[in-house]
Amino acid sequence: MSHDLIIRDGLIVDGTGGEPYSGDIAIDGDTIVEIGKVNGKTGEEINANGAAVTPGFIDIHTHLDAQVGWDPFLTPSSNHGISTVLMGNCAVTFAPCKQADHGFLAEMMQQVEDIPKEVILSGLPWDWQSYGEYLDSVDKMQPAINMAGLVGHAAIRYYAMGERGIDENPNTEDIVQIAEIARQSVKDGAVGFSTSRHLSHKVPDGRAIPGTYAEAEELEAIARAVAAEGGMMQNVPAYSKNSIENDLDLIGRQAKAGGGRVLFSAVETTTFGMDDPHHIIEKYRAEGCQIYGTTVPRCGGNISNIQTVALFPGWGKLRAIAPEKRLDAIRDEAFRTKLIDAAKANPGSEDFAKRMRWLGAGARPIYTKGKDDSLLEMAREFGEHPAETWLRLMLETDGKAIFHMPFFNMNFDAVEDLMDRDWIVPGLGDAGAHVSVIIDAGWPSFMLSHWVRDEKKMKLATAVHRMTARAAKVMNIDDRGVLAPGKRADINVIDVDRVEERQPEVVQDFPLGKSRLTQPAAVYLATMVNGEVIVRNDEHTGNRGGRVLRSNG
Repeated sequence: MSHDLIIRDGLIVDGTGGEPYSGDIAIDGDTIVEIGKVNGKTGEEINANGAAVTPGFIDIHTHLDAQVGWDPFLTPSSNHGISTVLMGNCAVTFAPCKQADHGFLAEMMQQVEDIPKEVILSGLPWDWQSYGEYLDSVDKMQPAINMAGLVGHAAIRYYAMGERGIDENPNTEDIVQIAEIARQSVKDGAVGFSTSRHLSHKVPDGRAIPGTYAEAEELEAIARAVAAEGGMMQNVPAYSKNSIENDLDLIGRQAKAGGGRVLFSAVETTTFGMDDPHHIIEKYRAEGCQIYGTTVPRCGGNISNIQTVALFPGWGKLRAIAPEKRLDAIRDEAFRTKLIDAAKANPGSEDFAKRMRWLGAGARPIYTKGKDDSLLEMAREFGEHPAETWLRLMLETDGKAIFHMPFFNMNFDAVEDLMDRDWIVPGLGDAGAHVSVIIDAGWPSFMLSHWVRDEKKMKLATAVHRMTARAAKVMNIDDRGVLAPGKRADINVIDVDRVEERQPEVVQDFPLGKSRLTQPAAVYLATMVNGEVIVRNDEHTGNRGGRVLRSNG
């Protein structure tokens, strides 16, 4: 029998959590048709030579809503084995949208997710009004990987209420309209609705984004409307001692009101000096509520190098220089002296240096350093001010030295405990967002290299299950996430003995010459999306096999 593609001699890790086994996989079109010992001819063959063969990974927390307009390969997500992404998290989306409001939504996305407004406005066609029409537009962009979307609370509030939606909570009539727009958006293809209570999420004038202080009545009405169409609710709680229990209780109330799935961004709380509040979620789950959390499987935070905005306090003169010209600037001794003097004079410099961890000189970044292994301690060992050490390392490495400034999930024991809960899905890499300072999108490679291979804290089958079938269940995707005949052929072939993240990089590939952070991966021998090989030996093939996945199929 002839097949379009056969993967031979793989260690099949099928996504169910069961023990891996050796075998072949046959693919016809976009579908897996046979697993086991496959005979016959093929149009294309990939010899895995014993490498792991897994379902494509699913990232349920991204902000690739804008980037798809100019980067259909959706890097670096597609570099790290991710075949499906969920965009539209954190309440900020580009639809629904009136023509007059393009600028407001772009400015809000810039303020919340650090994607330049002018890039958003010039890089997208803005040929939509409803959320369904936005998904139609994305479909025309032919993404390399699958994309599903949430409709954002902030966009709906502004669409329905205008400026009132920022400063006021809706009245009864407004709630009916907001819930109906959310319901129709899910009917038109959104897989759910997103809302945020994070106090750092603001519009450009400093006010909280629409929906931040939404009351239970509004959220429960939306939950009922969204669940009626099979959609989910996504929440970003504020992890503060004063509000976290209330925010988690609101998540539980949404799950009870609609009877549908609810997802929230979860982090370990010892970093913030808090007891674990997730017993509230456990209580609601014990009552039958479908509540899930997603967390990044390593510490997350800012990147500081010569080209980013995370520079020492008082370094406005360096920040004003174009990123690609800064290395030449610091080669001037007089200019370096001015920078060092400015850092010494600024009282915030020591705290800044205390939070910075060098990612090392190797190809693989080191994310596991403790709080005492900081730039401040490095500088003390050398008898230097931290600014001197930072500048010296930049010169010695020709600008390639990179520091990480983690601010959440810093206690790896607590992260391990959080991930081991059966309602947690790894993710929260924020791909497409915070492009000038954060790059956590390579989390799948860290999951496999650190937790599975290096630390042996997690079985390969368990890690793959959490990144695939468990994530697919949250998104209600029944044709992906598992390797089995009849499922879509979203597949990775990975050398688990060598897989890892590479050092973050700054690239100038956004519209208008704007720069962003990205992160290469190794070693992905192949990634297939709907049967098309989009990555081979860590390089994109040019194929774009992705689809827009809609709630209505």
